Order: sequence, then structure tokens, then C-alpha cells
Amino acid sequence: MFNKKFNDPKKVIKRGGPRFKKDCSFCKNTLDLDYKNIDLLSRYVNSRGRIISRRISGNCAKHQRKISQEVKRARFLNLLPFVGK
Repeated sequence: MFNKKFNDPKKVIKRGGPRFKKDCSFCKNTLDLDYKNIDLLSRYVNSRGRIISRRISGNCAKHQRKISQEVKRARFLNLLPFVGK
């Protein structure tokens, strides 16, 4: 009736873990987003040069759109690389 692997209900392995909501650092600290602030923008770009998603960074939708816009501006002005190092 029961699979040998899941005999004991105490040994059932649950996927994931405790889920918690990340707070948007821009809403929380009222930081100003600007394409000239390379140190701030580089936190939201991974080593391959891709913009980190909202799910991972914890930003709200409004500020994630603003981050992607400013990263693209900085790339166009050659302040940030298009590809990683």
C-alpha cells in the first residue's frame, strides 16, 4: 500500500523550505536609482552580465522596471559591460 521510501510519515521530505517575503531595498531605504551609480547597479547584474530577476533580488515591480531601465542606460553609455568578465 505504501511505498517503502515513504513508509514513515516523519521521513517525508518536503520541497523548498520556509518561504519569506523579501523587502524592496528601494522602498525601505528610499534609495535613488541613477545610471551613474555603478556600484548600486552592479549589485543587480550577475557575473555573466544579466540583470538579476525580481524574484531573487526581492525588489518590487516598480523598482525592478527602473533598475532594468537604468542598467540598459549604463550599458549604452559604456558604464556597465553588456557581457560578463
